[in-house]
Amino acid sequence: MHRRHLVALSMGIAAAFAAAPLAALAQSDYPNKPIKIIVTFPPGGTSDVMARMVADELGKLLKQPVVVENIGGAGGIVGTERAARMAPDGYTLVQTGVGQNAVAHGLDPNLKYNSLTDFIPITQVHSGPNVLVVHPDTPFKSVKDVVAYAKANPGKLDYGFTHAASGHMAMELFKQTAGIYMTGIPYRGGGPMLSDLLGGQIPMMFINQDAALPHVRAGKMRALAVSSAQRNPLYPDVPTIAESGYKGFEALSWSGLSAIKGTPQPIVDKLEAAMVQVMQSDAVRQRMGSVGFVIPPLGAKPYASFMKSELETWSKVIKVAGIKPQ
Repeated sequence: MHRRHLVALSMGIAAAFAAAPLAALAQSDYPNKPIKIIVTFPPGGTSDVMARMVADELGKLLKQPVVVENIGGAGGIVGTERAARMAPDGYTLVQTGVGQNAVAHGLDPNLKYNSLTDFIPITQVHSGPNVLVVHPDTPFKSVKDVVAYAKANPGKLDYGFTHAASGHMAMELFKQTAGIYMTGIPYRGGGPMLSDLLGGQIPMMFINQDAALPHVRAGKMRALAVSSAQRNPLYPDVPTIAESGYKGFEALSWSGLSAIKGTPQPIVDKLEAAMVQVMQSDAVRQRMGSVGFVIPPLGAKPYASFMKSELETWSKVIKVAGIKPQ
């Protein structure tokens, strides 16, 4: 071998050995600067509230600021695409969830990211049902009433929905499970849809349980069923869809926290341990319980398995319903 090749090889080996301790040091020193969580929806909604809640507690535990950056658009797809291109160093995390990481794949098989391979699950954060609600002037007192009317009057019962949201998916699954046909009225956001139900312009919809609760308590809408497998603590007298005759029915609103593909495993492990501790804290448990969310199974493995099953479920529902991206 020529002498200059030997010198180059020696320098390369020396550089590799020098870099290894530096990389190990960077991981053991993590975090030594602020961490950012990308939330792929605008401020103020459930996703944003959940992210800011865990950011506050995670920052206290890791002794570094954890800040939220909202990058909304296309039902969470815009921010998720951007997050997938971020440096995999543990200083940029992304809030993953039902819309952008399960429903989106059913709507568009050509997404610019793969939720199962471009992100590393850390833990699921929240889980909560949608609630099937009706205007109090309707005659419906139960799921059985709705199904009976819809079967007797195909297409004549309207409902509101926002495209590809968890409530939309819950309604599509409900229609497929019950074997009924109803007419969907599309809305660009949950706020206008809620206003129209309260005003009697539409008779029915699925809505997140936290958004429905004050109106149900005030008697401005009637809750017929929740879409979780078990009854919700804030709706103890409201049956599940499964209890109403459709065994196994479940349609949840959920979110979690993920790292970017390529993030060193020691950093992922540290984040997972920290997030499990955060989710078990009294502050988080009390805050989530107050709005009817339950703390799901914690950790990377349960979250990875859950996300995969949700992707498969909603892809199938979307295909049967023939739903297209907007």
